[in-house]
Amino acid sequence: MKSSISLKKNNEFRFVYENGKSYANKYLVMYVVENNLEYNRIGISVSKKVGNSVIRHRVTRLIRESYRLNIKRFKSGLNIVVVARVGAKDKTYREIESALLHLSKLHEILEEGI
Repeated sequence: MKSSISLKKNNEFRFVYENGKSYANKYLVMYVVENNLEYNRIGISVSKKVGNSVIRHRVTRLIRESYRLNIKRFKSGLNIVVVARVGAKDKTYREIESALLHLSKLHEILEEGI
């Protein structure tokens, strides 16, 4: 089994957009909704406004890796959609990770003491 399960279908993303709560910072927007499962599902969206395909894929990899390395800190049973903003295109891993954890704290989806 994969370490993180992805949201892939358009209707899954739309459900999170319409029913989830969102917070944003300079680099990312995060939508969160409960999924009544024992695991999280994450979706990452990077539009063409961010840059060409090389830049978009790099930003996607940075977000996915930031989530993967901190997965034990997240509460379970959530659908999470992370949308990259234009400002994320030339940021380092540490900046993206910091932005992701900041939004997670605003959503109160991080476990205490880990």
